[in-house]
Amino acid sequence: MAESTCRVGELDIAYETFGDPGDPAMLLIMGLGTQMVAYHDEFCAELAGRGYFVIRHDNRDIGRSTHLDGAPTPSLVQLARRDRRAAAYTLADMASDSVGVLDCLGVQKAHIVGTSMGGMIAQTIAIRYPERTLSLVSIMSNTGGFFNGQPALTMYAVLLRPSPRDREGFINHAVAMFTKIGGSGYGPDVEDLRHIAELSYDRGHDAAGSQRQLAAIIADRDRSAELRKLAVPATVIHGAEDKLVRPSGGRATAKAIPGARLVMIDGMGHGLPRGAWPKLIGAIVDTADRAGVPSPAAG
Repeated sequence: MAESTCRVGELDIAYETFGDPGDPAMLLIMGLGTQMVAYHDEFCAELAGRGYFVIRHDNRDIGRSTHLDGAPTPSLVQLARRDRRAAAYTLADMASDSVGVLDCLGVQKAHIVGTSMGGMIAQTIAIRYPERTLSLVSIMSNTGGFFNGQPALTMYAVLLRPSPRDREGFINHAVAMFTKIGGSGYGPDVEDLRHIAELSYDRGHDAAGSQRQLAAIIADRDRSAELRKLAVPATVIHGAEDKLVRPSGGRATAKAIPGARLVMIDGMGHGLPRGAWPKLIGAIVDTADRAGVPSPAAG
């Protein structure tokens, strides 16, 4: 269906769906400063073709969802110092936004899939809303623990470097950044990266919003103890060459969740390269199948 918005509390959250609303729902949550279009149309359509009602949305402060322009924006110094007091909102607030989209669509339960920061939000949904969670897939994320999944030292400059404000400068910056954090096994698809960057700029890039999202990540606590209480099918996917959220984050997440499966993808860095889609989609569908909710075979 065409992109739409729903009212969640005081915010408008932009979302789009793929597939039959009568199929089991699957909610896709994207990462820091990254819009829902980073889950490519074809990626979503493939999941829908496997028998799922796929929902993607823009998190608050990004894309076409509400930007909290009146909220304090943390300084780069506060972010570098990991000052928890700088956060204008929390990952729990963002999880509530995602559940609000399900409410808007009349969806009682969904398979929850999150990438990077979206993985943290997905974990938070599973923890705080177990009755809404059919299964959990956490991709290239971590538990929030300080000693796992932290960026390589060379990546802090990538995280904190402001992006240019002009369109072409922003696009070139985004292509260079995602090329840098990608892995050696899946060469950068510059045309693909450029297309997503163009969409993102035109839909509503907001550097201050990304900083507020990063502050929410920093303010969160280690979720390991709560993850140990989960009782849903779960899979943790991580790129073996991820330098932004190092693989220790994925291993710690899988260790914390009872019965979780760990899928480490050789040659993958921090991204969802097309070449890895068969493995990614296969692992997502396998996890959903383990929940015991019937899913039609792909046509």
